[in-house]
Amino acid sequence: MTHFPFARFARATRSSDWRGYSRHEFARHGLRHHGRRGRIFEQGDLRYVLLRMIADKPSHGYELIKDIEDRLGGAYSPSPGVVYPTLTLLEELGHIRAVQSEGARKAYEITDEGRAALEKNTRVVDEIFRRIGEVADRLGAQPPHQIVRAMENLRLALRLRLERGKLSEQQIADVAAALDGAAQTVERE
Repeated sequence: MTHFPFARFARATRSSDWRGYSRHEFARHGLRHHGRRGRIFEQGDLRYVLLRMIADKPSHGYELIKDIEDRLGGAYSPSPGVVYPTLTLLEELGHIRAVQSEGARKAYEITDEGRAALEKNTRVVDEIFRRIGEVADRLGAQPPHQIVRAMENLRLALRLRLERGKLSEQQIADVAAALDGAAQTVERE
């Protein structure tokens, strides 16, 4: 009988946790939680983060979400429900504009008004990115989040497969060969 690891899933997705990190781990890494759901950025910080990132490189919303996640070592990824309304606000303020991009995604570039807003708030923006850098430095001693995710996926896949029933000799050999091959690849890198 297959058992879904619901308890672990529920723990990892509680509103008090972000990406498997507890409130206490966030505090230890210099991140702030406010209220029940928690916030990484103070009021208005995300606006400046997005504006600076778009100034560095015209991007679409998904790229910006992934870039923030990477900058914070996977500890936090802003939801599309926060990023896209902020992009709309920046566009309405005249700080960014949509540009032609490949596919259906809308990319944004900074405007002169956006550059002026960044210049006017240079100290604030630099402080936000300094805090992001500190968090990334503290998290840098941990394995990259992509590797942790892949290890968790492998562990779950193995457990679910083994719980389905006995493996044939060929299946055992195939799984062992795949794991040995992955181990050799990791050792070579």
